[in-house]
Amino acid sequence: MFVDKAKIHIKAGDGGDGCVSFHREKYVAAGGPDGGDGGKGGDIVFVADTNLSNLIDFKYKKKYIAEKGQDGSSANCTGRSADDLVIKVPLGTLVRETSSGRILADISTKEPVTVAKGGKGGRGNAHFATSTRQIPKFAKPGFKGDEYDITLELKLIADVGLVGFPNVGKSTLISVVSAAKPKIANYHFTTLTPVLGVVKVEEQSFVMADIPGLIEGASEGVGLGHEFLRHVERCRLIIHVVDVSGIEGRDPKEDFEAINKELANFSEELAAAPQIVAANKSDIASPEQVAEFKAYIEEQGYQFFEISAATKKGTKELMYAAALQLKDLPPVKVYEAQPLTQSELDEKLLSKKEFDITVEDGVYYVEAEWLWDILRSVNMDDYSSLQYFQRVLRSSGIIDKLEEMGINENDTVDIFGFRFEFVE
Repeated sequence: MFVDKAKIHIKAGDGGDGCVSFHREKYVAAGGPDGGDGGKGGDIVFVADTNLSNLIDFKYKKKYIAEKGQDGSSANCTGRSADDLVIKVPLGTLVRETSSGRILADISTKEPVTVAKGGKGGRGNAHFATSTRQIPKFAKPGFKGDEYDITLELKLIADVGLVGFPNVGKSTLISVVSAAKPKIANYHFTTLTPVLGVVKVEEQSFVMADIPGLIEGASEGVGLGHEFLRHVERCRLIIHVVDVSGIEGRDPKEDFEAINKELANFSEELAAAPQIVAANKSDIASPEQVAEFKAYIEEQGYQFFEISAATKKGTKELMYAAALQLKDLPPVKVYEAQPLTQSELDEKLLSKKEFDITVEDGVYYVEAEWLWDILRSVNMDDYSSLQYFQRVLRSSGIIDKLEEMGINENDTVDIFGFRFEFVE
């Protein structure tokens, strides 16, 4: 089974929590706070593996969660940072955020790419000692790691892409010019997955991809071609294979125009890509058919080659021409990661401060996911810690909202099960 698109959930590790601890040693009076910091959470790292050819592994495993950083401990010991979670994907895999569609990474080289960063560790209570607060009984929890629903999309990395209608001889051509061994038979959609082959021309070599047969309407989801059009996008050069014999009652001119229309409908860049036309099955076509099609192609400014993949006629010259043209073409396309815009960053920041308040039986229930980590860090027996919590409630607008909703002195407020009486 060939899988070239998959949706998964990734979450980098949360940072470890800071420690609340005080130095205790015989004959050492007032040792002071010595709680260490939490360790960093593990990153989610993507790396290309040349032994992988598709995304089938992600069909069965959908969640990838990195390890949490270790909590800090006494004696100012920092917790161990968690190991990164390395996810191996085929070369040429695009990593997109599912909700927005923006590109997070293009795994087109063997360099590891960090897609989700682990959270930083929380600070231990040793950091909060001051001249006026010598016994801080609180520490900070670790920060949360990045979390995404992502779509993995494989776009094969090939220098040359073979396109054309089914059964025009693309599989035969790649089998005679490279070591690739695709399935070859005389019926539509013989090739069900893209096939890669390495072509050697003297000292030069390049990668050629046999893209499964396109048909009219492929860009709109007809046939199999729409599943594989994305694999042509990176190709630096297109070899358009056309059955010039017309033996199956097809018109080579109409076929040529139909395939180019599908490429243009899918991507304007594809329509403008350099193209060489290979008139295949010329050994069973009349000289008049070949001459007429050649004139038509050259009129449009394309290079034309008369070939027969079955007998290898003209295939060597075709590969030489492809190698020569590749020397002057830019490298394989690499997609740049798309960072969040300033407005998106602002929106993300605001969303972290969202909250909802409901009243039930005289109790005011505050729901705010971001408050959980802050609540965990509060020591209810420590005055300065409680003051910090009160400042957070005030600055976030929660207290203003409670007052707007008509809360009175000594009414009960519930935040994640922690209840306290409201005091103005």
